[in-house]
Amino acid sequence: MTGVVVLGFPRSTYVHIVRLVLTHKGVAYEFRDLEPEMGSATHLALHPFDRVPILQHDDFTLYETSAIATYVDEAFEGPALQPKDTRGRARMHQWISSVNSYYYPYMIYHVTHERLVYPQLGIAADEKVVAHGLPKVERGLEVLEQALGHGADYLLGSELSLADFFMLPSTYAFGLTDEGKAMYPRYPAFSRWRARMEALPSVKRFRASLPPRDPIQHARKWAVSHRPKY
Repeated sequence: MTGVVVLGFPRSTYVHIVRLVLTHKGVAYEFRDLEPEMGSATHLALHPFDRVPILQHDDFTLYETSAIATYVDEAFEGPALQPKDTRGRARMHQWISSVNSYYYPYMIYHVTHERLVYPQLGIAADEKVVAHGLPKVERGLEVLEQALGHGADYLLGSELSLADFFMLPSTYAFGLTDEGKAMYPRYPAFSRWRARMEALPSVKRFRASLPPRDPIQHARKWAVSHRPKY
């Protein structure tokens, strides 16, 4: 055993990033569901900013997804997921920052929460939030299409990297919405990238390990604490 534990809740976009990287690297790990403890003193002792994921490796505890993903890639055997050259790594970090700043906030906070998360809890969607987010999502898809539209297999070209695993969960969840289903066919290079990623054996193993997409009970608080206001 590697002594690796991932703590979070099953539908978390950023927890999925870490679990995908661990799965692709072939690192055995235990997943601990923090859903009943989110926001509790126990949770805050692990992550003082009340978020997930959290990684424990023996006596080492780490939070923040980019730190965790980089640590996993460097601490364990398996396929390397960071370019060796300085410019390649810089481009990788540019994509990771873009996910954090432009893709996740609009694909997930603005649309997926309103279309999938809140309705499962009996909370009506805020159409103003969705309307504000959709043009931002379209711009993000245009940028992806341009990057992938010259025959590139992955975001950095021919080599799979952490950038791809950061991008995949946000685009996957948005693709479950009606808006995502309508938009994606307009971006063929991006759609080919999605199909290529979903065909990876590691991604298939990860998808097969997930439980049903049950309601995120603690997301009731998000309607007050996280929801954009327009």
